[in-house]
Amino acid sequence: MSRTVAVVLTACALLAAAAGYPAAASASHGQVTFYEAPRDLLDPAHRDGALAQLDSLGVRALRVVIYWGSVAPGGDSRTRPNFDGTDPKAYNWGQYDPLLAAAKKRGWQILMTVSGPVPRWATAGGRDHQTRPDPQQFQQFTTAAARHFGSQVDVWSIWNEPNHPYFLLPQYVGHHQPASPRIYRGLVQAGVAGLHAGGLPNAKVLMGETAPVGTGHDVAPLVFLRDTLCLDSHYHRASSCSPLPVDGYAHHAYTTTAGPFYKPPKDDVTIGVLSRLVGALDRAWHAGAFPHREDIYLTEFGIQSKPNPFLGVSLSKQAEYQEISEHIAWANPRVAAFSQYLLRDDTSISKPGSSLHGGTVGFQSGLELANGKQKPAYAGFRTPLVAHHRGSSVTLWGFVRPAHGSTTVDVQANDKGSKTWTKVLTAHTDSSGYWSSHSAFRIGRRWRVQWSTGGKVDTGPPIRPY
Repeated sequence: MSRTVAVVLTACALLAAAAGYPAAASASHGQVTFYEAPRDLLDPAHRDGALAQLDSLGVRALRVVIYWGSVAPGGDSRTRPNFDGTDPKAYNWGQYDPLLAAAKKRGWQILMTVSGPVPRWATAGGRDHQTRPDPQQFQQFTTAAARHFGSQVDVWSIWNEPNHPYFLLPQYVGHHQPASPRIYRGLVQAGVAGLHAGGLPNAKVLMGETAPVGTGHDVAPLVFLRDTLCLDSHYHRASSCSPLPVDGYAHHAYTTTAGPFYKPPKDDVTIGVLSRLVGALDRAWHAGAFPHREDIYLTEFGIQSKPNPFLGVSLSKQAEYQEISEHIAWANPRVAAFSQYLLRDDTSISKPGSSLHGGTVGFQSGLELANGKQKPAYAGFRTPLVAHHRGSSVTLWGFVRPAHGSTTVDVQANDKGSKTWTKVLTAHTDSSGYWSSHSAFRIGRRWRVQWSTGGKVDTGPPIRPY
């Protein structure tokens, strides 16, 4: 993340029945996968190695979150320094410049999220880095960012998790009345205006970047969406609110230890209930809150694993849940982007909600442990595989992420009690690297794929049917 706080999720539901599994026939087949690994990519000592790793994994797009408060002059001062906020030379862009240059040299796409925490001098009263950021000052910052990064950025997004108190305050006022959505609305309008003023009148801009659940401290994502768009609970729009000029809705669809089919309360949106967000966006569009129907960009996602004792699943389940989640996104025609958050696990582990009391919560959603040892999810990210059981057969879906054009993979099966993996079929991918096929179902059987390239054989992790 871009974020230093944990999503407060609890395992309170059983894995849903396979009947809820999405059909691939309705998929758009075109989603981009953005990768986010700030600790590795913004560190000059690790950047080159991390970029090489990501390249070998098939990564072709990065999400980069730039924190206003960390690059602006006098970020910890309550008094604004005397400077031109629209001048990019006034800011310390630090390691963002070499990272974007290296990514663009490889031809990768860049999604840049401009976000709080913010300079103290840009907040109400200067008490902290989150309370009521000044939209005019934010517009100046996005103008400077547009002038500085220009065409290096392919997609812009406004604010990281604005429905979470770590990034925006207040979340509520009075008798639990949401306050953050209307604050955020002003930031979206200011951010878009700033990008245009900075010489990017056709910039592709996303809004949202919402955390998946409401916990009492943060606003539930669908409540946040409605209030930001001036919609009541029946999606009737206030006539005083004009449509927001954005090009898509970003969301962080993290789930719980219960897995990707977990169904949360009605105003929350985890990966297994993306249809809720699709429905909400369509109703908002019909109400005139958007200029056109919005696609969904899942800009931050990952499955946490052990050693996190609170939100982590086993290493084998992490790989399975990650791959199932990717297929859920791929099978939804409204999802334009998926994502993976972290290459290596954070070293810090603490209880969910610690960030509300000033603590820092690490994520264990990486493809590697904190010591650099690869998890099963590492190989699973290169060659995702999903086995969907129905009746006497299994539908297999997979993706060869590093492939450039169509290729073939060998699908192997291992039956219960056997130590042998047997080839059951050869699958041919489409030009994007995706494939699907069928295999016989047997109790206790597992599947895996092998893909050969340049004399090297990649073997994916064993996958159970769902």
